[in-house]
Amino acid sequence: MKPSIPKGTRDFLPQEMARRNYIFGTIRDVFRLYGFQQIETPALENLSTLMGKYGEEGDKLLFKVLNSGDWLSPLKEKLAQDTELTANGLNSTVSDKGLRYDLTVPFARFVVQNRDKIQFPFRRYQIQPVWRADRPQRGRYREFYQCDVDVVGTDSLLCELELIQIVREVYRRLGIRVVMKINNRKVLAGIAEVIGEPDKLIDITVAIDKLDKIGWDKVADELRERGLAESAIEKLSGLQEQKSRESLRQFLQGSEIGQKGVDELEEVFRLYESQGGEDNDEFALEQDLTLARGLNYYTGAIFEVKARDVEMGSITGGGRYDNLTGIFGLQGVSGVGISFGADRIYDVLNQLDLYPEMTTEQTQVLFAHFGEQERGYALAWAQALRVVGINTEVYPEVCKIKKQMNYADQKQIPFVAIVGGDEMQTGTVTLKDMHTGEQQRLTKEELLNSLKK
Repeated sequence: MKPSIPKGTRDFLPQEMARRNYIFGTIRDVFRLYGFQQIETPALENLSTLMGKYGEEGDKLLFKVLNSGDWLSPLKEKLAQDTELTANGLNSTVSDKGLRYDLTVPFARFVVQNRDKIQFPFRRYQIQPVWRADRPQRGRYREFYQCDVDVVGTDSLLCELELIQIVREVYRRLGIRVVMKINNRKVLAGIAEVIGEPDKLIDITVAIDKLDKIGWDKVADELRERGLAESAIEKLSGLQEQKSRESLRQFLQGSEIGQKGVDELEEVFRLYESQGGEDNDEFALEQDLTLARGLNYYTGAIFEVKARDVEMGSITGGGRYDNLTGIFGLQGVSGVGISFGADRIYDVLNQLDLYPEMTTEQTQVLFAHFGEQERGYALAWAQALRVVGINTEVYPEVCKIKKQMNYADQKQIPFVAIVGGDEMQTGTVTLKDMHTGEQQRLTKEELLNSLKK
């Protein structure tokens, strides 16, 4: 049987892992720069933690884990008692755990469980994989990494400003030109009130969140299927014409929550501009009233980031959630955060060829040798290089020097230190630059100095 992996998952070779670690390291450095601390949560969560937090469509994408042991007997008993058992009833009988869908809901659970051990406002970052039973396609995977940063325990809009600054700095360091779009769920709630459908907020946000992907006509069809009146859909179609916050405020006359959402948008832009924020060729912050983000737990500002030079979905997204911890028993704890999609960022950097030439994980020097004595000589030299932080290999076998040089070439090792009888007699090595082909005989001190440069 030919070995394979599930669709929507990927293997990563060493060079690919070096590139991914470059992404993780860049993001981690910026998170720390703003005072965030790292935590981790389990891959498995109780389904009671996950279900009902992501909306109807999100629940369908949860990977549920079959209970261990004899799960069939309880299922038979349940079916005997209720022959019309629903799919959800069946699932709860055979599975009580699932793979995490995102890092935010587990984080809310973490905060409630550990509230006596953490200091509020609590600033955390988390870099771990998540899983979604989605249909695999370009830029969409079933297993992928998220790099999350959140603040909980404050409703200050200064946190929204810091998230914008973090996004701008991360993508500046990675060299990716981006547009960051912002909206507010209170504005969307106000729109639902104004068009006469206040109870349909979830239906509206789930539908218009697909606007970029499927266009207005199909969004309108979905809204009809969800029971919205034609008059409401017609009013909603005018949403795309509200380009300024002034016109939006007029549109939302009579909606208190909608006006509060506009106030929050204006304050975020005011803070951003007060700190020298302005659009340029590398970064732009734009208001987008069609941005909805379909997850149910958002209550305030919502964000999405897209790369300017690559056709792909959002590479970063997030928003404010006023009471996500409330579902776990801790009321009134507001939070806000964003998530960087490492796998999509990886694909963008690949497509734009923006990786640095050399990463810190790459072997910098290979010791090639002509025999067992020379190999022993090389081992001592290699250890001296490792002590000062230079990534070093000694070729393990005694074989032709050509084979060793080919190995270095294929691994793109930039320097080869050659050890032969002459080198052992003179206490030197011959260092070859694999890029230029230049060779020079060096003492240990000279070799260390040369490589440090």
